[in-house]
Amino acid sequence: MKLIIQIPCYNEEHTLPQTVKDLPTHIEGIDVIEYMIIDDGSKDNTVEVAKSLGVHHIVRNKNNRGLARTFRKGIDECLKRGADIIVNTDGDNQYAGWDVAKLVVPILEGKADVVVGDRKTQDIEHFSPLKKLLQKVGSYVVKKVSGVEVPDAVSGFRAYSREAVLQLNIISPFSYTIEALIQSGKKHMAVTHVPVETNAKTRESRLFTSIPKFIERQLTTIVRMYTMYQPLRVFVLIGALITLVGLIPIIRFLIFYMMGDGNGHLQSLILGGVLTVLGIITFLIAILADLINFNRQLIEQTLEKVRRMELQMLDEKKERESARNDSVK
Repeated sequence: MKLIIQIPCYNEEHTLPQTVKDLPTHIEGIDVIEYMIIDDGSKDNTVEVAKSLGVHHIVRNKNNRGLARTFRKGIDECLKRGADIIVNTDGDNQYAGWDVAKLVVPILEGKADVVVGDRKTQDIEHFSPLKKLLQKVGSYVVKKVSGVEVPDAVSGFRAYSREAVLQLNIISPFSYTIEALIQSGKKHMAVTHVPVETNAKTRESRLFTSIPKFIERQLTTIVRMYTMYQPLRVFVLIGALITLVGLIPIIRFLIFYMMGDGNGHLQSLILGGVLTVLGIITFLIAILADLINFNRQLIEQTLEKVRRMELQMLDEKKERESARNDSVK
């Protein structure tokens, strides 16, 4: 059983040493533990510090691509290096590294595919009341949308099984946390959470620089992902609302018409007719979106099979190289 702990980094030369120092070197049930740094185009000495710390794998982006893309690249690289479990943590030393052992237990026991570290945000002193409220509301919304009950939906301290990451397809350019949870729920993965500790604040969050912008991005992600997985429900609801609004002026016209005063209210009939037609068009869009959704599922299944084939080819290549080296000896 091989565990790779990946750490997305962007200018983390000062916090990376303590982050790596707190990571476990031995966990019961794990045969091999390795660390991976995914450098997201850092402009400081993050890579040099990682090398001096003896980090096993260093993956680099030539420029800054954002957390979601960096996370996606990291899990792909972890799979190529034979990871059975992948733990993601942050390079700013926000999370207590020793809690990695708690994260992997549900996966080792076969009880979960994804484990999220619950920071118990209501107890974090440097979180403002507004931020705590947003965390609580956001987690509740994600629960309703995804069907996954996780009290800290935006926590980046997570463990994924090999099977889980083979099915994840992160498309958001901003943050992967909410998107990954919604995908996990819609794909019926077993998701759980465990309480974890946090360290003292080392710097300001780069994702939470502006509350309105943060809310906008997270809401956009939630709406996009929910629409992607439930297009029929979304567009039927929109179509029903438009049609309902369109029926109101039509009914108003009919009432006046029956009272013998219909000639002066033709605008109500026209407005209602236009809205009703828009509602019907939206219903047609719902059918098309649902068909596209089935096509997306086929594409995702194909992508998953391709990933499995690539990993199988890599494993076979490693076996051949190992056999060749043994024969030389």
